[in-house]
Amino acid sequence: MVSEKTISRLTNYQTLLRQQQLLGTTHLFSHQLADLARVTPAQVRRDLMVIGYTGNPRTGYHVGDLQESLMQFFAFSSGIPTALVGVGSLGRALLSYFMTGRSNIRIAAAFDHDPAKSGRTISGCRVHPMDRLATVLAGVEVTCGLITVPGSEAQKVADALVAAGVHGLVNFAPVRLKVPPTVFVETLDVTSSIEKAAFFARSFARKGQEELSHE
Repeated sequence: MVSEKTISRLTNYQTLLRQQQLLGTTHLFSHQLADLARVTPAQVRRDLMVIGYTGNPRTGYHVGDLQESLMQFFAFSSGIPTALVGVGSLGRALLSYFMTGRSNIRIAAAFDHDPAKSGRTISGCRVHPMDRLATVLAGVEVTCGLITVPGSEAQKVADALVAAGVHGLVNFAPVRLKVPPTVFVETLDVTSSIEKAAFFARSFARKGQEELSHE
């Protein structure tokens, strides 16, 4: 069983490789990918051994081939079919981003309680009423569910997605979800992330000021 930390690093490598492809980079050595990912070259090599990929000692990793190997490992070659629940400001922003084809995430269906939104097509994605979730998802393949509703509604939405057979949830609501052991939940707490970044920004700023005062 591959650890969650290893999976997190591998998905990060895939994102970085995609960015490097857009910049026209064709090859990367382990130390270059390590610098981008903020890990050690040895860690990069260990992680890539998990997917059975090795680089060329003279040219390093071929960016396109490595990205393809990662996609095959994750079985993402045809994209990640995803359902989004909650077409508010955040939900609309995610639809706008993912429906442009800038990533391998494909929003197969969107849902919202608001009658003014259901039945509409937003950023190229059809929005369905929540009471149609089970029926709609029964007819499409969905791997993950994105929960972009207020915290008071998040558990109900999670329950509905799990009942519809979704085993991976990305939760943007600031609440802890209760799910069966066969369901993976990734909670993205934007407030906590900003507070963490602000704390370290303040610490680094103080350190910089102290170093300047000693010069």
